[in-house]
Amino acid sequence: MSYRVCIPTAGTGSRLGDLTKFLNKSLVSIANRPALAHLIEQFPDDCEFVIALGHKGHLVQEFLELAYPGRRFFFAEVSPFEGPESGLGLSLLACREHLQQPFVFISCDTLVEEPMVTPDCNWMAYAELTDIAPYRTLAVKDGVVTAVYEKGEGKVGAHHAYIGLTGIHDYRSFWTSMLEGGREAIAAGEAHGLRSLLDSNRVLAFRRTWHDTGNLEALVRTRQIYQEPDTPTILEKANEAIWFVDNLVIKFSDDVKFIANRVQRAEGMHRFVPQITGWQPHMYRYAKVHGEILSNAVTLPLFDRLLDYSEHFWARAPLDSFSRLEFQARCLKFYQNKTFDRVEQFFDTFSRCDGTESINGVPMPKLDHLLKELDWTWLTDGLAVRFHGDFHFENILWNEQEERFVFLDWRQDFGGDILVGDIYYDFAKLMHGLIVNHKLIAADLYSVDWKDDEIYFDLHRRQILVQCEQHLEKWLSARGYDIKKVRILTALIYLNIAALHHHPYSLLLFALGKSMLKEELDNQ
Repeated sequence: MSYRVCIPTAGTGSRLGDLTKFLNKSLVSIANRPALAHLIEQFPDDCEFVIALGHKGHLVQEFLELAYPGRRFFFAEVSPFEGPESGLGLSLLACREHLQQPFVFISCDTLVEEPMVTPDCNWMAYAELTDIAPYRTLAVKDGVVTAVYEKGEGKVGAHHAYIGLTGIHDYRSFWTSMLEGGREAIAAGEAHGLRSLLDSNRVLAFRRTWHDTGNLEALVRTRQIYQEPDTPTILEKANEAIWFVDNLVIKFSDDVKFIANRVQRAEGMHRFVPQITGWQPHMYRYAKVHGEILSNAVTLPLFDRLLDYSEHFWARAPLDSFSRLEFQARCLKFYQNKTFDRVEQFFDTFSRCDGTESINGVPMPKLDHLLKELDWTWLTDGLAVRFHGDFHFENILWNEQEERFVFLDWRQDFGGDILVGDIYYDFAKLMHGLIVNHKLIAADLYSVDWKDDEIYFDLHRRQILVQCEQHLEKWLSARGYDIKKVRILTALIYLNIAALHHHPYSLLLFALGKSMLKEELDNQ
């Protein structure tokens, strides 16, 4: 049976804290997919969806149109979507013109394991919980709902937690009640209209296995339940995401220039990266590439093969004398200016200051002293090539059947230039991933202890990656590249990305970057 489904996404998602600073609450990731993707896929393919938009609603619409081009969506703007005049009932009323037929209503933070029930009758879904205080509750007798209670009114053992999932067959009666309900209906949402159906219309009750995504504690539990083995390890960033939906990969950024440049750069790397098949201001998509992340497949012979293959990718960019000066200026801006900005951001974000704490027992000067000691003119005398910009094993696929590498998640520009970058930055990105492995970080196989006058850190490393690091240095040396420059840039990468990652991983990155920088300067 084809029917429509109403999903309200207008709210700000304040219970999820910083996770909704750049995203709508329905787009928070669970098992490398937005919660909304899991929700959509609970319904049959022929269902149509009515989406109430509010807080960052444009991102919800962009995602759905990219991820599900074969499904039909109706979008309704909710205003206001926050403040004293807002409410779930207002979201429903905004969708009313698209719901003049039996429909299912589901909260955007509700996931269930059982098959969906069609709205060929009125029904409400509930879950058996030990703590029902935070939820509306239902009184159920012989499989029929007899009463709907507000939060805090439910009695343990007698009532059941309503999970924000209901089928509305008698939609005319439902909408009449919502329209006549005024502020009470706006505040209560679908519960107001459903109460009006209890006396004159039979409302069935269905028990469901419920996974909530609406608050941080519940989201953590749901993420654990939905976690899938052998999936890519992606370290979360607040303003970026990579999602896998069916056979599509969708990249999100809150920065529209970031996305536009990524799309444009892909055109010049078409033999090495996936073909982009669609894009919106904040997202683009491409078909999922079959293969294995190189960090899982790597052997020394395969790594050597990658380096040889990459030499074709790193095509030299011919520069005249003026363009050469411009390129060096971009290198200086990209390496020096960004480093100072990111270090300051790290100190502000994690309430630290530039100190002389020893690191793993080694005395340290202030970081500012080390950065001023660095020969920036030498460091920024780069080699202009076609570049990747985030060149490490998690962004490289090996397709054994086709015997080819595919590069993923390329950087959007190099100091503002989308065509030319420094080969040494790609070398350093490669080395940084050999030293710090994403999968081991995600498994918390590291430690960092930052005290007033000392920092101690440790991190696990895979032996094959240690061997690859040693092989990389031999490969670089044999081709006349400056290994010292690569290692110093690697240290700067750690210092740069420390501001972007979660605590305490951020502290590890900072300590590793500073100690590595000092070691290289001491050996210079």
